[in-house]
Amino acid sequence: MNLSGIVSVSGKPGLWKALAQNKTGFVLESLDAQKTKLIANLSTAKLAALDEITIFGDDEDIKLTDVLARIKIAANVPDAKADGTKLRSFFREIAPGHDEEKVYASDMKKILNWFNILKELPLFNEEAPAAPTAEGETAEAAAPVKITEKPKDKPAPKKAAAPKAQAAKVSAPKNPSKKG
Repeated sequence: MNLSGIVSVSGKPGLWKALAQNKTGFVLESLDAQKTKLIANLSTAKLAALDEITIFGDDEDIKLTDVLARIKIAANVPDAKADGTKLRSFFREIAPGHDEEKVYASDMKKILNWFNILKELPLFNEEAPAAPTAEGETAEAAAPVKITEKPKDKPAPKKAAAPKAQAAKVSAPKNPSKKG
């Protein structure tokens, strides 16, 4: 499953695909039918890439991509609005070893909502881009968001300021009515 470029935005429902990056943040498109565009400012919004999210585990953290893959092959996926006990028993099957004190029912509902959004998309069935191999070779993969820094413009050379023309000093006669 290829979840690169798919993000969750704090305070915004649903999932978003990163289209481009600008100076202050990212241009995002919703994964729903409306294809709403959003400019997420990095100073105010928190973005979480789905391929980097992990779930608290007893021994070590569990990757979200692994959990979604197990949900994909699971027989009875409960509704995201199911009660907490149903969700907990389902998560014991698909994410054995998750920390039951740190993973709340709201987290499980969010993961099931994300699964319901992603399961219809073609990227859910794509292979993830290959990771670097042990020999140091890297597989080429097209990145959905190319992060480049705009080259800084060189300041234009300052032109020498033209000398200011001084006004001719005119001496006016003193006021004859005043003596002194």
